[in-house]
Amino acid sequence: MYKIIKKIFFILLLANILFIFAGKFFDPPITLTQLSGLVEFGRLKRDYISSEEMGDNVKKAVIASEDQLFFTHDGFDLKSIQKAIIHNKNGKTIRGGSTISQQTAKNVFLWQGRSWLRKGLETMYTFIIEKVWGKDVILERYLNSIEMGRGVFGVEAAAKYYFGKSSKDLTKSEAAWIAVVLPNPQKYDPKNPTPYLNKKHRWVMRQMGNVALK
Repeated sequence: MYKIIKKIFFILLLANILFIFAGKFFDPPITLTQLSGLVEFGRLKRDYISSEEMGDNVKKAVIASEDQLFFTHDGFDLKSIQKAIIHNKNGKTIRGGSTISQQTAKNVFLWQGRSWLRKGLETMYTFIIEKVWGKDVILERYLNSIEMGRGVFGVEAAAKYYFGKSSKDLTKSEAAWIAVVLPNPQKYDPKNPTPYLNKKHRWVMRQMGNVALK
């Protein structure tokens, strides 16, 4: 029995290592979050495209909104994590402190939800993809896999769904609208923005000017 368990563990470990290295060259066929969206909403809108096809506006908008230190940190932003912990202790709302790298690790390899197991695995995967993939690949995988609406995944599908155009053709304002839904893509809608979303949109527009793509 011990030998069988050991063999299964070795096979799973090897498959996992191969999946991680394959991720440097290919987008994931499907993720657990995408499967969940398909089951819940009965649709799966996604279009995997290369980083060059995305255009700069949507990259700047998402980085401005989600992780302005993306190109300078090693996968973790300790100050943001500390702020999130303090806010979540004292506030009525839950704020995340995850970087784009951490969100990519979660979206590609893991499941949604809050647990110490998932957070531990997320930390491990984040460390590995920072070393193996590098920033450009991480950003591309993130922008292709992130949930951006009910059953809508990735910036290309979101651009077509909300604005009827490719992501490379998005204006600065349109790109910012796509970025501001990311904290809660099943709740927020750029076509029917709340006062909070309008305020966040204006903030992202201002912050985009501070974002340098490397």
